[in-house]
This record gives sequence, C-alpha cells and structure tokens, in this order.
Amino acid sequence: MVVDDGYFKKCAERSRNSGCVVLRYGVMETAARFEAAISALPWVPVNVGDSKLLAKAWFGDTEYKVLLSDLTNVWEEEMSRDSIQSRAQDLNKRLRAPVQAFFAHLQSVAVPCLSGQSDDQSTASYFSLETHSSHLTVKLKSELAGVPFYWEFRCIPAPVEVVSRQLVRPLLAVTLVLQRQVGELATLLVRKDAEIQDYKENGAVLSRGRLQTEPFEEETYQKNFITQTLPQMGVLQDCLEFNSGLQELYVAVSTARNSEKRKRSAEHDSASAESFSFVPEHTTPDQDHSSLPKDMRPLSGPGSNQNDLQHPLGETQEADSEQTVPLIPTAASANQLPLRPKKKKAVGLFR
Repeated sequence: MVVDDGYFKKCAERSRNSGCVVLRYGVMETAARFEAAISALPWVPVNVGDSKLLAKAWFGDTEYKVLLSDLTNVWEEEMSRDSIQSRAQDLNKRLRAPVQAFFAHLQSVAVPCLSGQSDDQSTASYFSLETHSSHLTVKLKSELAGVPFYWEFRCIPAPVEVVSRQLVRPLLAVTLVLQRQVGELATLLVRKDAEIQDYKENGAVLSRGRLQTEPFEEETYQKNFITQTLPQMGVLQDCLEFNSGLQELYVAVSTARNSEKRKRSAEHDSASAESFSFVPEHTTPDQDHSSLPKDMRPLSGPGSNQNDLQHPLGETQEADSEQTVPLIPTAASANQLPLRPKKKKAVGLFR
C-alpha cells in the first residue's frame, strides 16, 4: 500500500495550527481572567503622593492588574509572575528572595494605598508619582527583611475599549439604575399620599403639625432639584468622590453585566473552541472512499482492516508482501477483488 506524501503534510500542518490555537487560547483565557477580576472591583478615590486619583487594583498569587484615572486620562498595568520577577531584579540588585515572598510584601504595602483603605502613608513605605509624556509611574519604597525594597508601577495609557468597559459603560448603567430607583420612589410617595388622604377622610388627625407635608408632585420636585439643589452640590466641577453607596452599586451592576455577558457568549465560545480543535480525519465503513487513491481504499468486507491507513509506509509494504490469500474467500471480498486463476501444473506424457 502506498500513502501519498500530501496526506502526512496535511496532518502535520493541522497539528502545528492546533498548537498555535491552544497557545493563543491560553493567552486569551488569562486576559479574560484578569478582566473579570478587575471588573468585580469598584473605583475608589486614593491619594498617591500629592495627587488624587481613582484606582482599581487586583492582586493574585503572583500577578496583578492596576487601573488609575484622574478623569482626564486612564492608565493601566498588567503584570505576570515572570515580568514581576524580572522587574524586581532590575530594581533590587541584592534581592534573592523567591517571587512569592517579595510579592506578598508588595501586596501588603501597595493594597492599602491603591484600595483607599489607608489615607496616611506609613513611615515604612513611601509612594511618589511621576508622569512621563503619556505614561504614569507610581514609585514605591519600603523595607523587606531590613533591606530597602523598591518597586514601580509603570502604567501606560489604557485602550479605549478598557476605558469603555471599566468606566463609561458601568457608570451609564449605574445612572440608569438610579433613574429607575428614583422613579419607583416617586411612585411610592404618590401611593403614600393617597394612603394619608384616606386616613384624613376617615377622621384621622395629625397630632404634631410640624410633620405635615405637601402632596408629592414629581415634576415640581425635579424642577426644584435642578434649579435650587443641584447648584449647591458642587458636582458641576471635577470631582473624584466615589462614596461607598456608589461603589456598592457599581459592583452590583458590573457583576450583573458580566454574568449576562458570560451567559450570552457561552455557546459562542464553546463553538469557537471546538472549531479550532484538531481531530484526525478517519473514514467510516459507510463513507465514500472514491476521493482516496486506489492504494488507500480499504476493503469493505469482514476481513478488511481500516487501521491499515495508520501504518507507516515501510510496515505497510512489508505487510503486503507477507499477506496470504485465504483458501476460501468470502462473498464480499470476492466482489471487491477478482480471484487470481490458479496456475496449472505442467502435465507430462505420463500421469
């Protein structure tokens, strides 16, 4: 049996492509995990040096992702284990600790500052902020086992897609949620006024006059809020306040959006992963083999073996040379291969 070289080339090419797809899928999976982790955190106001920023910081076992914003720009940095080890060696020549050891120290020092848990910088650590063109660098100086430890968060401008996913879209969703909440509260107030009016019509009297209020009118309330209350709030200026109530609502909205997104894309991701997986081609007994070379067409009878296609070239030829013809051929094999006529023995003059 002779196997076409193109068959093996085709298999090798598919194997290489399959490996590239697996590697690319692993990178995409890591990026998606970072994105999901940072999306579950709220923006918090922080003080870095003399600057006020909004920050998001997620720390894993030996990896982290940081987002910073001054409402004019958004910066980000994403670091994995190998990158962290390389930068630590560059900034700390005398450092000989394993990655887990100094990363745990980095996390314990940086998290209170980047999560807004501590407004006062401790004497054991110092943060400073530097800007270089469009880049932002947060420098950290602390002590690790009595030895100075230096670190730098080298943040680059975040892509528009990241700004949209992490800031614009969630805040727009929060606005819609608050608007829905205000509408439900207005409806509830109208119902409460109707309840109070029913009490009055049935003889109820308010014992304390200072508690009496006017019936609620939504349009009047909105007009007075915009013209009277809003100018006194100072929200028309740039403000980095993001109180705990907004943080909780932001996390709830982001979690709901991510859950819905995963639900919608589950089937699509599964189909995409299956389309990239490599499955060796094989033929079934009922499949048409007319597209294969003549030497590769398997026998259809009970005695045929479809695994012959998987043998190397040398073993296949050797097997063919040693193959014997059965004494009593089956009907199926007789239909596929014509029987060779038996050679007659030479007949002499005397039998």
